[in-house]
Amino acid sequence: MTKKYNINKSEAEWKELLSPEEYTILIKKGTEYPHTGAYNMHFDNGEYHCKACNAKLFESDHKFKSSCGWPSFDKAIDGAIDYIKDTSHGMTRVETVCANCGGHLGHVFNDGPMETTGHRYCINSASIGFEPEAK
Repeated sequence: MTKKYNINKSEAEWKELLSPEEYTILIKKGTEYPHTGAYNMHFDNGEYHCKACNAKLFESDHKFKSSCGWPSFDKAIDGAIDYIKDTSHGMTRVETVCANCGGHLGHVFNDGPMETTGHRYCINSASIGFEPEAK
């Protein structure tokens, strides 16, 4: 059974709303090259939102330097992410998608900081936007 998300758009509507890179990653489940994303080494205080629908996904307090080449978080906002078994590329992983629109974000692994959750949400920069903390 396929989940029906709160936000549903046609391919043409997504293409109009998103840049070509954002569309490829969020809608076609692509990935950006490691160490190229705008938020890989970004550590300002604020919130990270889904680039497709603006749903809040992560808080900056949960971002950490993993050196994997993509923005990494040890925890997501409760209920913000859906988890899908991914057996592509000859391996088994857990895909993360926005629970509001189904946009592909990346994957979650169990090799994050053990002093917190032990999770590493490996997220494409093109899948997220950042809102700085109000001063």
